[in-house]
Amino acid sequence: MTKQTRLASPKPGILFDELLVVMVQQGDQKALSRLHKRWDARLIRAAYRYTGDRELARDLAQECWIGIWKGIGSLRDPERFRSYAFAILHRRGATHLSKSIRERDKAATAEPEEAQATAQDDALALQQAFASLPPDQRLAAHLHFVEGLTLREIAEVNDIPLGTAKSRLFHARRLLKAALSPFQKETTHE
Repeated sequence: MTKQTRLASPKPGILFDELLVVMVQQGDQKALSRLHKRWDARLIRAAYRYTGDRELARDLAQECWIGIWKGIGSLRDPERFRSYAFAILHRRGATHLSKSIRERDKAATAEPEEAQATAQDDALALQQAFASLPPDQRLAAHLHFVEGLTLREIAEVNDIPLGTAKSRLFHARRLLKAALSPFQKETTHE
């Protein structure tokens, strides 16, 4: 894709984020506040996808902002802020989140299966399907389906090869489809 093609169809939100990043790099604290306001909820939502815990997600997003603030001056391409922010979130929380997820998954398997079977609405079924994914696939699915990142950006966030990002997303789709299939059958037969 040529630079002219890329510039022909810019997304206003992405351009605004780029401008804010440049302003932050020049020392504008109001721009940092504005960037935080635009991105904090997205980072919390992404953190919640892997933690399943709202307080832990908020703490993780706060840690992410510390990393963003410390490193934004070295971000060479403001256009890459989106993948830069999610990469920091991933790095900051990977170890802690993996431990928390394992603990939660152990607790979830101890719960009666009937509690899961009573889930009736789409949002709850989707949340449960996401929760059942392995952490690396959960992150890839969230970044792709919720945040709209490309496979290349997902690979960059996770510091993995493009093929690995494709594989994680492929397996996540397969598992999500399998997890949601029984729910879809129940709702179409009622």
